[in-house]
Amino acid sequence: MSGTNNGVSQLFEDAHAEGLLSPGSLQALTVVDLGAQIQAGLGVCVEDVQASEVVLVTVMPDDSASIDGAGQTKTVCDGHNLVLDALMSSKQKDGVLFHTRYLNGHALNPYRPLEDVVRMHKGNYSADKGTPLYDQAVVLLGTVLAKAQEFSGNGVPVRTVTLLITDGGDCSSSHAKAKDVAALVNDMKRAENHIVAAMGIHDGSTDFRRVFREMGIDDKWILTPGHSEQEIRSAFQVFSQSAVQVSQGAASFSRTAMGGFGR
Repeated sequence: MSGTNNGVSQLFEDAHAEGLLSPGSLQALTVVDLGAQIQAGLGVCVEDVQASEVVLVTVMPDDSASIDGAGQTKTVCDGHNLVLDALMSSKQKDGVLFHTRYLNGHALNPYRPLEDVVRMHKGNYSADKGTPLYDQAVVLLGTVLAKAQEFSGNGVPVRTVTLLITDGGDCSSSHAKAKDVAALVNDMKRAENHIVAAMGIHDGSTDFRRVFREMGIDDKWILTPGHSEQEIRSAFQVFSQSAVQVSQGAASFSRTAMGGFGR
């Protein structure tokens, strides 16, 4: 396993050498050995992807106990699958790779073509855990960066759009802090081929805009639906539209990145 971890470390070293990763981001990704966790999400080999350019769509559904407690398990599954369906109808779907990693670290879908993506359902999604938001945001964004680096290192243009989902603030991270996530997000924004978005599902008390701002996420990429099924579904719909726009080429990506969710 150490060989694969070394491979992930090398991707980050290369990104740092190219000026894509700041020292703060490199430290956030290497202070704890995240190699095995990141490796679990990398999925399909670059050589097996025939597209001339690639879009990485990454979703982190919250699997904390409060999701189930609020009766939102099915709604989150439906939302994830709605994003998948929207992308499947995109003309550029062959260049899209999809990654699903739950908030507590389980990689349901390492990066893979859309037709191979496993849909979420109650058989593979148990919302019964904690909220290690910062720890897992670092792992997730590290995976996005590593996969993007794989493609760019092989001369394949790559764009990414990522959605973090939570219904509460961080309450069980053991090593990362909001500023570690922000270091990564800020590097990704500077590179101008990444969009990082977040959805905070109303829990009655958390100021999600503040939480996500501290993680470096721009206001225009923050969704704060209420806790009704309709509002949550609508928020997933908004993200899916942005993901489809990102899949439609570099010019469409730039317009989307500039405009945010347009709300």
